[in-house]
Amino acid sequence: MVNLYVNLFVMCSVVVLAHGSSRNLPIVSFEEGYSQLFGDSNLMILQDGKSAHLSLDERTGSGFVSHDLYKHGFFSASIKLPADYTAGVVVAFYMSNVDMFAKNHDEIDFEFLGNIRGKEWRLQTNVYGNGSTGAGREERYGLWFDPSDDFHQYSILWSKDRIIFYIDNVPIREVKKTEAMGGDFPSKPMSLYATIWDGSNWATNGGKYKVNYKYSPYIAEFSDFVLHGCAVDPIEMSTSCDTAPKSQSVPTGTTKESRTKMQNLRKKYMQYSYCYDTTRYQVPPSECVIDPLESERLRGFDPVTFGTSHRGHGKRHHNRRSYRHGINSV
Repeated sequence: MVNLYVNLFVMCSVVVLAHGSSRNLPIVSFEEGYSQLFGDSNLMILQDGKSAHLSLDERTGSGFVSHDLYKHGFFSASIKLPADYTAGVVVAFYMSNVDMFAKNHDEIDFEFLGNIRGKEWRLQTNVYGNGSTGAGREERYGLWFDPSDDFHQYSILWSKDRIIFYIDNVPIREVKKTEAMGGDFPSKPMSLYATIWDGSNWATNGGKYKVNYKYSPYIAEFSDFVLHGCAVDPIEMSTSCDTAPKSQSVPTGTTKESRTKMQNLRKKYMQYSYCYDTTRYQVPPSECVIDPLESERLRGFDPVTFGTSHRGHGKRHHNRRSYRHGINSV
């Protein structure tokens, strides 16, 4: 794997078109933006260099990581997930600095949770900062499409005061920084990662259904890589970027139209939110705004079904042969 360090279109701030579109943002090749994290031959770069396959088999999972650290930005990839029986399989597209800040790391996650045949993939998002793994901010959704049938775009907008998750340029979640959150809001430079690994001990019905390697290799396909942020010097941990917005194309939040789309999607497809989990939080975290109607709807989804919490060291990927275990689950 060529380890080519490139300063990737560093901008003064995150340039994103209205409604979170990334169509006009520069797409980089795999080798411009990423290098292998683990998995040996289970990472395959296609001939055009514009896409990569991550596979999971009995021997190992696989993953890749961005060359650069970033302080805020817009990060995106088109992903096609494995099909058929995928119980216990976890595909993750996320930002993290756990390798640099083992005890107080930040993280912003897309986590795709496989399922038994006939059941859909589920998507989990999570945000935590400064090692606040004891206060997970997970949300889980049933997808309104088959993510193994075609590519869909998954994007993260991270600024100093908010984080927005997008699917196909439509926001599905917005996390605004509040004073009470303090260091729980991600604030330190992070790298971007993608991994596939064996989550048999928790990912499907609390570990009831395991990865069945009869169906392996499980292959997740990635393309349309967007790494559009402010790169950080890994030694000095500094950046020459001015992170103050300078363009009208930089969003300060969701538009009225996109917020309406987000609210409609959340009403239909969100199956779990930490804000309503009274078994974990007798008093909801400070940033939560409780909607009685949403609370009643979510009551039909039993969080125990999704397993107990697996906190702490599991997300570390210091061993190239280890899988990315232990996502905060509910």
